[in-house]
Amino acid sequence: MAGRDQAARILRADGEDDSNAARVVPLAEEPAARGPAEAPAHEQPTETPAAAKPAAPQSPRKKRVLLGIGALAAIAAVYFGVNYYLVGRFMVSTDDAYVRANNSTLGARVSGHIAQIVPGDNTEVKAGQVLFKIDDGDYKISVDAAKRKIDTQQATIERIGRQVEAQQSSVAQAQAQLASADAAANRASLEFDRQETLSKQGFASRSVYETSQSNRDQTAAAVKAAKAAVDSATSAVEVTKAQQAEARAQLQELQSSLDKAERDLAFTDVKAPVDGIFSNRMVNLGDFITTGQRLANIVPLDDVYVDANFKETQLRRLMPGQPVSIQLDADTSRVIDGTVESLSPAAGQVFTLLPPDNATGNFTKIVQRVPVRVRVPADVAKQNILRAGMSVYVRINTKPDAKPAQ
Repeated sequence: MAGRDQAARILRADGEDDSNAARVVPLAEEPAARGPAEAPAHEQPTETPAAAKPAAPQSPRKKRVLLGIGALAAIAAVYFGVNYYLVGRFMVSTDDAYVRANNSTLGARVSGHIAQIVPGDNTEVKAGQVLFKIDDGDYKISVDAAKRKIDTQQATIERIGRQVEAQQSSVAQAQAQLASADAAANRASLEFDRQETLSKQGFASRSVYETSQSNRDQTAAAVKAAKAAVDSATSAVEVTKAQQAEARAQLQELQSSLDKAERDLAFTDVKAPVDGIFSNRMVNLGDFITTGQRLANIVPLDDVYVDANFKETQLRRLMPGQPVSIQLDADTSRVIDGTVESLSPAAGQVFTLLPPDNATGNFTKIVQRVPVRVRVPADVAKQNILRAGMSVYVRINTKPDAKPAQ
């Protein structure tokens, strides 16, 4: 046989698919010199490793798709980069934010049975509108009794006034009697002086002299008695006037009692203190309520606001007047513009019933949150789309030249 077979040949049929593998014809070597006894019965070919398959060429369509994806990725990267540089780096956001309202709790000022519940649940009410009517029968009786007592006291004051007038007449009469006594005393004194002179000259009898002396003493005593009568009548007038003043003071007390009775009667009509939504009713028709008992709530939806609880690490750039974007969880497609109104002076845990004390036991540092009050525009609040307790997502623009929402 020949000393060496032909080398490996790679056969590839024209027009075959790319998946067909190349076939390799192995090279078989034969010894250069063989002895007669070493001649093999037949030749056994050996295989060599397969040749590497060449890469298939990419189609132009696939290249265009890859280029388009790369271009979109580059554009998105540029957009987000520019947006972060111009806007994103100034934004401070939190989802720990809720809509709040200054709810008014209605309480009973007087006790009694509920006679009527005027508005329906979750209906709009106006300030001053009657919401509950309490049975007012007993309170009307109290008002009538207080009025009768006032009428009686006024009659008493008038009667005492008449007594004062009468006693003043007594004073005038006593003063007249005093003047008469003074005149009689003067006459008796003059008569005594004349009789004393005549008695010394011997022209008058002893009896006449003594009679004139007695008359003088009697008239002097009558003057003293008249003066005492005047003083007594004057004192009586003052006492009567004091009684009249006391009666007037009692009249004022009775007037205060009447005012209280009328006030209690007015409290049988429980009225709305503010405009809002009547809700959370806790009593029913016919229930007996006591003073101070909670009846219902008024939620003023026209004056809602947002409390956003920001981390203490986010407060450095926050200040009142910055514009705020408010996104509702109930309607993520709607964004409301607001304004930072104020920052709380303390973290929320300071105002809890039992504030934490980190001075004892093990300590684990936790980032605290500080409430930030966000004002909602009045025209938006009046639409009543914001309900107290709703969750919102808040973003605050801390850019220096950012204009606050109007």
